[in-house]
Amino acid sequence: MNLRDCLLAALVATLWGINFVVIDWGMDGIPPLLFAAIRFTVVLLPAIFFVRKPDAPWRFIIGVGVFMSLGQFGFLYVALHLGMPPGLAALVLQAQVIFTMVIASGVLREIPAPAQLIGAVIGSVGLAIVAVGREGSVPLVALMLSLLAALSWAVGNVVSRASGISGGLSLTVWSALVVPLPLFALSLLIDGPVEIGAALAGFSWEAAVSTIYTAGLCTLFGYAIFNRLLSKYPSAAVVPWILLAPVAGIAAAWALLGEVPNTAEWIGGLLLLAGLLVAQRAGRPRLTAQSATADRPAFDRSDASRSALPRAGGGTAGQR
Repeated sequence: MNLRDCLLAALVATLWGINFVVIDWGMDGIPPLLFAAIRFTVVLLPAIFFVRKPDAPWRFIIGVGVFMSLGQFGFLYVALHLGMPPGLAALVLQAQVIFTMVIASGVLREIPAPAQLIGAVIGSVGLAIVAVGREGSVPLVALMLSLLAALSWAVGNVVSRASGISGGLSLTVWSALVVPLPLFALSLLIDGPVEIGAALAGFSWEAAVSTIYTAGLCTLFGYAIFNRLLSKYPSAAVVPWILLAPVAGIAAAWALLGEVPNTAEWIGGLLLLAGLLVAQRAGRPRLTAQSATADRPAFDRSDASRSALPRAGGGTAGQR
């Protein structure tokens, strides 16, 4: 990755790290699935009327929407609602780094370079140290939902990479088509119309600010850049940058909530940064013959049609 793209990846990771604190701060009194549905409604409207649909099969658009947005944030918002601390959620979600590398190596035949793998392992050790060093118990269900969110994100990363869509903003907006209605429906089923009506009637300014931050900066801006980077570089070169997110989350909790990092968080944070530095010293990952097209800076439609993902039907639309 060139310097400009490295800086963009670091900026996105920082925004996403702060995101966990902002979500938890704004969700007070609002059912989690409803709050997530509102976020992606703001992502979708009115942008979809101004952003051109990506030129790629619909299966990629739907795949990104289902896994990177619907699955990831549906599980994450419920986990936070059930008591998952924002800082710890930022840590657990980084399991997506390992999940992405494993899935990409199997599906896209993108084999991480040794330094990338070593860097991911060092970063994972840092995550474990921070997680163990945090005080307080975490509900098991909330922890499992956070891991499911990480797995869903990883699958979405691989679908995005396989699509080769270079227009990150178009992919982000159009993939949001499949997100709000299922979340609204689930919230209606679980929470009931009375609670939903009360939440909408009492929608606070904190909730509005949280929605603007998560929808505007984290999704429209952040995922537009992230998807574009995935279209240019192998997954193992991009996803380790997100190891910066927990560091940003811990710093945000320190600055905004007065949560002073403990010794384990300092040590783990330094290991996260060390893992990222090691991973970025690697060259391009070794690719097998089947995945030679995945090493190009950008894909065209013929690339997407030759991806290792199975076809799920026709269509000519793009992914995110």
